[in-house]
Amino acid sequence: MQFHHRALLFALSILLTSPVHAARPMTTDDARLTDAGACQVESWGHLHGEQREYWALPACNPGGNFELTLGGALAFNSGIQESGALVVQAKTLFKPLETNGYGIGLAAGYATQPGKGQSGSPYLYIPVSFSLADDRLVIHTNFGNLHERDTRKDRLTWGVGGELQTTSRLYVIAESYGQNKGSAYFQTGLRYWILPNHVQIDTTYGSQIGHIADQRWFSIGLRLISARLF
Repeated sequence: MQFHHRALLFALSILLTSPVHAARPMTTDDARLTDAGACQVESWGHLHGEQREYWALPACNPGGNFELTLGGALAFNSGIQESGALVVQAKTLFKPLETNGYGIGLAAGYATQPGKGQSGSPYLYIPVSFSLADDRLVIHTNFGNLHERDTRKDRLTWGVGGELQTTSRLYVIAESYGQNKGSAYFQTGLRYWILPNHVQIDTTYGSQIGHIADQRWFSIGLRLISARLF
């Protein structure tokens, strides 16, 4: 009980003191990959005022230490479809995450944003994860760079988040993430395994620090992981 109280306080501190891609519903990435030889699809709806985004990100890990993601989104504003989004990303691990240990990796990709055409931005980041208390609490950190092609400027990106296992199937997540300029974002939510390691649902609430009333959003997602295919 003492561990759970301390872990919960830590997760809340991340949320209250301070917005890179991970297993849904987190934005801060982890030093883990899709299961070796398997594929997964992460899909979710992102509701932000009059804007609706519907995302799907399929990913496969055919060789065991290389994950390729290719997907995107459709966006609607007040019921009118805007430009969609595209994400292409490759990810590998230098050290896999171990129980009560740490893991480190590298991810690089190219992404466009809903409603902003297809100019896009190349990016890279380093995810580092730490396992505590036999994986009941896992902390993720990201540090990277994003190049804005429209402005020809580079932005430093960062993220800090934690996932706390409360039951055999239920997890609580909290995180903060952002860039070296502008206010940070935060979100918190729940992740639940309907079928362990294969079917997961999740939900989040988030906003931007200093603009909570204007920038808040809600999301709900579904994650499907296949059996070994390769």
